[in-house]
Amino acid sequence: MDCTISSIHYCPVKSLSFQTIKSCNIKKDLGMLNDRLFAFSRGVDLEKAKLIEQNPNERKLNDLLTLKNSPVLNKYNFSYSNNKLSLNLSDKEIISISPDNQKERSLLANKLIELESSLSKPIFLLKNNEFPFFDTSNSNKVFNSISLINLNSIVDFEKKINKKVEFQRFRANFYIDGTQAWEERNWIGKIIKINNISFKVEKNIPRCVAINLQPKTEKITNNMLQSLKKNYDHYDMGIYLTALNDGDIKIGNKVELNQ
Repeated sequence: MDCTISSIHYCPVKSLSFQTIKSCNIKKDLGMLNDRLFAFSRGVDLEKAKLIEQNPNERKLNDLLTLKNSPVLNKYNFSYSNNKLSLNLSDKEIISISPDNQKERSLLANKLIELESSLSKPIFLLKNNEFPFFDTSNSNKVFNSISLINLNSIVDFEKKINKKVEFQRFRANFYIDGTQAWEERNWIGKIIKINNISFKVEKNIPRCVAINLQPKTEKITNNMLQSLKKNYDHYDMGIYLTALNDGDIKIGNKVELNQ
């Protein structure tokens, strides 16, 4: 298997951003450093928001801002560097805050409401270093995860529906190339290694209507979710991994399946 990391990405704020990077730091049992570190609560009071922030078992997706419930936010992006969280639109910074400062957190939340009055209020910026806001941290089995997608699976999907499918729709951490379409589905329960870091392949990633959004817009261009079901009899794209040790990964690193 001549499989390599094609690109690396992370979302500092759950669901609402997609940053491309050349390398990343992996922490055992945590995942990719700074990925989904933040989230915005949605329509709950401050007391409930604090519970959601601290305890993954209190999290429900509908209580968090996501592209599924707030597609208008897809045109924005967040960047996080040097402990500064910035909200951007069309590559222009709107506001930048220090997220450890509660007053500045409120400034950012208020700015979002000012920009998009349709959002369910109130909203609060949340942060959790130990249990970031992965989709797998608001499920029956809570675990920190990294997402991986096989680019050839997307290519196969494109051929099936005769349409271009932007890989950004799926917001994965790792995109890989060099292995057969859908081969990653055979890795469930196995161990893969990337640059001497071992990962357990936990499960397939079930998708939601957010993949119907054209990247960087609030436009629904195709019913990708329905097309997945029609062509493959499932709603999956990609796999979830858990990190078994620490290390660094960069573009071009080989992906190896433990035999």
